[in-house]
Amino acid sequence: MPFAVPHSPAGIGLRAPHYREILETRPAAGFLEIHSENFFCAGGAPLAWLERFRAAYPMSFHGVGLSLGSVDALEDGHLEKLAQLVRRFEPQLVSEHLCWSHAGGRHSNDLLPLPYTEEALAHVAARVGAVQERLGRRILVENVSSYHAFAHSTIPEWEFVAEVARRSGCGLLLDVNNIWVSSRNHKFDPQRYLDAIDPATVGEIHLAGYEESEGLLIDTHSRPVSDAVWALHAETLSRMGPRPTLIEWDADIPSLDVLLGEARKADAIAARTRALEPAA
Repeated sequence: MPFAVPHSPAGIGLRAPHYREILETRPAAGFLEIHSENFFCAGGAPLAWLERFRAAYPMSFHGVGLSLGSVDALEDGHLEKLAQLVRRFEPQLVSEHLCWSHAGGRHSNDLLPLPYTEEALAHVAARVGAVQERLGRRILVENVSSYHAFAHSTIPEWEFVAEVARRSGCGLLLDVNNIWVSSRNHKFDPQRYLDAIDPATVGEIHLAGYEESEGLLIDTHSRPVSDAVWALHAETLSRMGPRPTLIEWDADIPSLDVLLGEARKADAIAARTRALEPAA
C-alpha cells in the first residue's frame, strides 16, 4: 500500500536547544522528528513539551533502541513504552533502524549492520511484523550506514532492505546520506540501491552530514548535507517523487536558522521535482 505524500516543507529534528525558539517563532517546518526513547517517561516536563509541539506540528517518532536485528527477544518493556507513547501522541510516522544493537544482554551505543543472509532476512521480517502487530500500525525501517561488512553476506544490501519491506509489509525510511556513506565505504554504485527500492514503500527520507576519517565516511550528523548527498537526493526524488524529508543534525547542533536553511534547500529540490512532473 503506497504512502500518502503531503506536499509540505521539510522537517527538522526536535532538539532541546531549539524548544523555546520553535514554539515562539513557529517556523515553517513540515514536521518535527522526535527520538522516541527521549520521552519514555510517565509524565513531567518532557511530555509537557511534547504536548505543546503536537499542537503546533505533525510529528514523526524515530527510535534507536528496538534492535530489530538482534537474536535476543524483543524487549517487552521497551516496546510497551513505545506503544504507550504512540497511542498518546498519534504521530504521522513511526520508524526504527534496520540493525542490531544488543546481544546476550549487552548493549551497544552503535547501530550495527546485519549480515545480509536469508536467515537474517527471515528473522528481521518476522520481528518487524511482531512490532507492527504490537503497535497496531505500519512502521518504517531505516537503512543504516556501515564501515565493515560481513564476509558471509549473500544478498546485496539494497535487495535485503527492499525484501524486508515486501515480506513484513512495513515501509522504508530511506536515508539518502547513509546510502552515499556506505556506497563510498564499500565501493558500490548508489544508483543500484535506488533501482532496487519500490517507491511505494518509501514513507520518509533522511538527509544529514558526514565526516571523513582515515579513508572512511562517518555518519556523524554533525555537518551540513554535502553536495554529493544533495545530488543523490535530487536523483531519489526524480525516481520516487517528493517524500516527507527530514534534516538530521544531532551533534555540534547549530542555530535553528542554520537547520532551517538546510530544510529550505530540501524544499527547493522538492519544488523542482514537482515542476518536472507531468500534468495530471
